[in-house]
Amino acid sequence: MRPPVAPPGWSRWLVPPAALSVHLSIGQAYAWSVFKPPLESALDLSGTQSALPFQLGIVMLGLSAAFGGTLVERNGPRWAMSVALVCFTSGFLLAALGAETRQYWLIVFGYGFVGGIGLGIGYISPVSTLIKWFPDRPGMATGIAIMGFGGGALIASPWSARMLETFGADSSGIALVFLVHGLSYAVFMALGVVLVRVPGPSTGPGAGAEGTAETPGGPGVPAASGTGPQVSARQAVRTPQFWCLWVVLCMNVTAGIGILEKAAPMITDFFADTSTPVSASAAAGFVALLSAANMAGRIGWSSASDLVGRKNVYRLYLGAGALMYLLIALFGDASKPLFVVCALVLLSFYGGGFATVPAYLKDLFGTYQVGAIHGRLLTAWSLAGVLGPLIVNWVADRQEEAGKHGPGLYGVSLSIMIGLLVVGFVANELIRPVHPRHHVRASKEPADDATASPAR
Repeated sequence: MRPPVAPPGWSRWLVPPAALSVHLSIGQAYAWSVFKPPLESALDLSGTQSALPFQLGIVMLGLSAAFGGTLVERNGPRWAMSVALVCFTSGFLLAALGAETRQYWLIVFGYGFVGGIGLGIGYISPVSTLIKWFPDRPGMATGIAIMGFGGGALIASPWSARMLETFGADSSGIALVFLVHGLSYAVFMALGVVLVRVPGPSTGPGAGAEGTAETPGGPGVPAASGTGPQVSARQAVRTPQFWCLWVVLCMNVTAGIGILEKAAPMITDFFADTSTPVSASAAAGFVALLSAANMAGRIGWSSASDLVGRKNVYRLYLGAGALMYLLIALFGDASKPLFVVCALVLLSFYGGGFATVPAYLKDLFGTYQVGAIHGRLLTAWSLAGVLGPLIVNWVADRQEEAGKHGPGLYGVSLSIMIGLLVVGFVANELIRPVHPRHHVRASKEPADDATASPAR
C-alpha cells in the first residue's frame, strides 16, 4: 500500500489528531481491571486467570511492534492503522463471542492475542510519521499521540463500568459490552486512517502554521529528515546505545507498572491500620488520579525533553523516581498526601518515559527507520509488563504468608524498584552518540552527519 502523501498546503497539525484517535482507542487496555470482577464472578475465575488477557495483550504488544516495525516503515501509517483497527476490534468481537458462549480461552485469544497485535501495530503506527512532520519538536509531537494511550482508560473505565451496570455483569452482559467496544472503536480508529498523511515533495515540517516547507524532500521524507545520524533498524540493534536504552525503558516501565497494577490495594493496605482508612471509592479515585498523571506526564515531560534534552529528562525519571519510591517506603504510611503525591509523580514519569523514547531514538538513530527501531525497543515493555506486577504481587503474597500486613507487604518490592531505577539511571549515563560506522550509506539516505549533536 502506497503511503498517502500530503498535498500542498496540508496542515501538519492534522496528523497528531489522527494518531490520537488510534491511541485513545487502544489505550482501553489500561481499563481491563474493570472487567476482572465480573469475569471472575460470571466464569468462576481466579484473580490470576482474569489477568491473562491483559498480560498476553502487553506481551503481544511488544512482540508485534518488534516484528511488525519494519512493515510499518515500509507500508506507511495508513496501512499500519488499518491493520491495528482490524486486529484490535476483532479482538473485542472474539472476546464477545467467548463471553456469550462461556469459553474463556476465546476471550484470552481474542482480547490478548489478536487484540494485542492491534495494540503493538497501532502503538507504533504514527511514530515515524510524527517525527518526520515535527523534527523541530519530536518530543511534543509523539507526546500528544502517546498521551492518548495513557488517557484511554479515563474514557474506557467509566464507560465500561456504566455499560456493565446497564447490560448486567453476567456473561451475556459482558459479551454485549465487548461488542459495543469493538464496533465503537472501529469507527473512531477509522478517523485516524482517513486523516493520516506523510510529508510529500511540496510539504514538510516548515515553520508555518500549515506546516508547508520551502525546501522539498523526497516522497514521505521531509527535507530535514536527512540531517544527523541515519541508522537502519538492523544496525541499531547491534549498537550498545540500543541496548542501554532498552534497559532504561524496561527499568522505568517495570517501576511504574508495578505500582499502577497494584494501586488500589496498595493505598488501602498502607492506611488500613490508621484512624482514617481508605475506602473503596477513595481507592478508585486514586486510580483515576494515577491515570491522569500518566496521561499528563506523556505530553508534559516529553515536551520538556525538547528543551532540556532526552538524557536529562531520563535522569529525572530514573533518579527522582528512585527518590519517590524511597519516600513511600520510609514515610508513605505517615502521610496520605505524601503517598499520593509520590505515586502521581512516579506515574507521570512512567508515562513520560513512553512518550520521550521515540524522540530519544530519533536523536540517536535518525528518522530513517525510527518506527522499526521503536518497535524492537518495545520488547522491553513486554518484559516489564510481566515483571512489574509479578514483583509486587509475588513479594506481597510471600510477606502476607510470613504474617506481615499493611505497609510491611511492600517494603521489599519498593526496595527492588529503587534498585531497578538505579540500574536504569546507570544505563542512561552510558548512552553516547552512535558511531558513524553504523550509519546508512549515502546511496540509501542523504549524507550522514557524523558530528550530529549527541543526546543531551
